[in-house]
Amino acid sequence: MTLIPVDEALERVLEGLAPLDHETVPLAEAAGRVLAAPLTARRTQPPFDASAMDGYAVRAADVAQAPAVLAVIGESAAGRRFAGKVGSGEAVRIFTGAPVPAGADTILIQENTERLEDGRITATAGVAAGRHIRRAGLDFRAGETVLEQGRVLDPAALSLAAAAGHAVLPVVRRPLVAIIATGDELVPPGGEPGPDQIVASNSCGIAALASLDGARVLDLGIVPDERQAIAAALRQALAAGSDIVVTLGGASVGDHDLVHQALDSEGARLSFWKIAMRPGKPMMYGRLEAARVLGLPGNPVSALVCAHLFLRPAIARLCSRLFTPDLRQAELAAPMEATGGRRDYVRATVTAGPRGLVATPFQIQDSSMLSTLAAANALIVREAGAPASEAGARCQVLMLR
Repeated sequence: MTLIPVDEALERVLEGLAPLDHETVPLAEAAGRVLAAPLTARRTQPPFDASAMDGYAVRAADVAQAPAVLAVIGESAAGRRFAGKVGSGEAVRIFTGAPVPAGADTILIQENTERLEDGRITATAGVAAGRHIRRAGLDFRAGETVLEQGRVLDPAALSLAAAAGHAVLPVVRRPLVAIIATGDELVPPGGEPGPDQIVASNSCGIAALASLDGARVLDLGIVPDERQAIAAALRQALAAGSDIVVTLGGASVGDHDLVHQALDSEGARLSFWKIAMRPGKPMMYGRLEAARVLGLPGNPVSALVCAHLFLRPAIARLCSRLFTPDLRQAELAAPMEATGGRRDYVRATVTAGPRGLVATPFQIQDSSMLSTLAAANALIVREAGAPASEAGARCQVLMLR
């Protein structure tokens, strides 16, 4: 199969993907989820005329001419209103959030009063009618739409939903991403590798990326280089209801790269398995029953770069989120060679310079080196066939963090 361009590969990955069905979750579990239906208020907020300040509930006519002496006849506090009525020459001590008593039409703030010894106060300044009162329904009224479908439930949205009387919310279901690491050479983190083995690291990074983007993760562990074992893991992922199956390693065409064979044996329909990009050329994509399958390369940098470019947008589409790569313009801090026939994603650090952002590529770009990927905060994106660039030339960067 010929190499397909990155943009075409992404189009194929996203083709036909739509937001998943919805579920209802408690308010406390809805952070970061996407609202699956418009949310209407079940109550009015505030439910009564409330004071916006500490002071005294009075009649504006009684303090039109200051100073004015008023008799304090009671108190209204949050959660404990004054049950009587304010008459001529009277005042009720009131606190922020407390109901405004009947008869009062304004709030005299406490800074504009002086207390007298006999339970009366002196208003030292006048106040217009309606001042410092939050009218009932100022925020919203029962039956009004307070949050639209598709809203990401951030802290403000969750607080609004709670205030509107909702204890549970309808949200788009989180996709389930199954991860299958393959390779006889792998041992779990914390294990002791044999003479010819290494620690499996890809699963951790891919699981973290998927989880941070809103997916649930099913880690099916390390599967040996046996076609039947890989096929069994694929069936296990399908039985669990996985929306996306990610395989790690075995995506190339060597004698021991058996993921392709296992997918074929299970009836997968592969769309591509070679991309014109570096790192990450040997990436597969296809469908296996209702699930999408991403076969990521075994090299850890290649796997994570491919996950940023293809897995993250797929998860976002299933979650009903807008995914916009953080692409920016920068200035090269060092010269770069021509790219050849593939789009390059070069690990780099991006910092602020006197004329804008400055991108400094790492000198060694080996796709096995996690240390440089962890140190990088961006990838310099260079198109296939790009000529050599001098230091100071403009470039495009994909921010990672």
